[in-house]
Amino acid sequence: MRIKILFIIAIFGAFSAAIAEDLYERRFTPINSLTESLLLKSKPQISPLSDTATALSATSSSSTTLANSSAAQAKSKPNPYNLPDKLMPLWDSMNLRQKAAQMIMVFLTTSQFVIENEIGGVLITGKHLSNTESYQKKLSEINDSLRIPLFVATDQEGGIVNRLRSHSTQWNSLPSAREMRIMDTAKIHSLSNKIGRALKEIKINMNLAPVLDPSKDHRNTNSFMEESRRSWGYDTTNAYKVRSFVQGMRESGIICVSKHFPGYDSWTNSDLQIAISASPLEKIQKNILFFRTLANDIPVTMMSSVRFLRISSRPAVFDKNIVKIAREKTPDMVVLTDDLWGTSLRAWASGKDHIPPRKSYPDKDFKRLITAIIDAGNDILMISYTSKAKDMLDIMMELSEKSSKYKRRIEESAARILKLKYKAGLLK
Repeated sequence: MRIKILFIIAIFGAFSAAIAEDLYERRFTPINSLTESLLLKSKPQISPLSDTATALSATSSSSTTLANSSAAQAKSKPNPYNLPDKLMPLWDSMNLRQKAAQMIMVFLTTSQFVIENEIGGVLITGKHLSNTESYQKKLSEINDSLRIPLFVATDQEGGIVNRLRSHSTQWNSLPSAREMRIMDTAKIHSLSNKIGRALKEIKINMNLAPVLDPSKDHRNTNSFMEESRRSWGYDTTNAYKVRSFVQGMRESGIICVSKHFPGYDSWTNSDLQIAISASPLEKIQKNILFFRTLANDIPVTMMSSVRFLRISSRPAVFDKNIVKIAREKTPDMVVLTDDLWGTSLRAWASGKDHIPPRKSYPDKDFKRLITAIIDAGNDILMISYTSKAKDMLDIMMELSEKSSKYKRRIEESAARILKLKYKAGLLK
């Protein structure tokens, strides 16, 4: 009789947990019907706890089997984010603030700031590379002090966006994306491999390229990115050439980042102005196809700061559905923001149509911005105003104390980041 009672309690507990998990998943509802229409229908997910309850029912005739199953579950630690087994000791040793710190990428300033806050990534510009010896010494000091190595990122697109130019004059004339897209694949691969090795030699492991933004806007005229020679093309025609570029980088130990999802076609610079696009849904879907085609080749996607008026009232980086589309084909896709110090994003956070560039955030506006970024599902929060990183961490901790959903969001992102660092060979 006692065994039967214990068995009924176990079944009831598993059934209740399955219901709770289902209710949690139902919390995430679309922001509006237009962005929802962009999403592909996904297959229903079966709760592991529901499977457990079914399995227990099937073996209810054997109290010994039930006891053995319970003992096995007690011995194994939960791994809700499918981390590699080798990462579990590290994961279990990290507190929530340390996991949140992995989500932050800042403009590299002092070693002390990065080490004290256990930041996950740094952004490198030509300013750093103009004094390579000092910069490399600083990076070595940081990585020697951190348990988890940094993502060290820069924009090495070629053409006008060429950080290596500051490192050495031998890199002054690297071709742009518009020039590379007419080369044959062997030449693209050889060139990107050579550039990748140069980046690796100066401790960079992430390239914020290629640009998959359209070369034509919705009026079929050259886009801002095309006029800047930064675009790889109008549609997926050149996808095989982009793969050659990405493969060359990967073979040199460089992680590539596609940008700016779902396709930057505004004629204003979102770093300095409010950027708005009037592209219709059909054109946005076509632009997305380029990113989707290369989703298995490029493990990180940078979100756009543009407001796509036909599908959302907010910049793409703040829209949960647009972020969801960015990773719908690859759930472990790491989603990165553009610079959160950009005027377009600060204007939205303030609720104003115009703000002076490069002025400090009021605290309430900055909190609104960070909350929206986390709610939307972004993984890495990049900002060029380094000291704001500590405020980011404080806001994320405050949010997690108020609601368990933010704890889960932080852990989801931290897990994606750690898996990518492990896969890229940064975590030994």
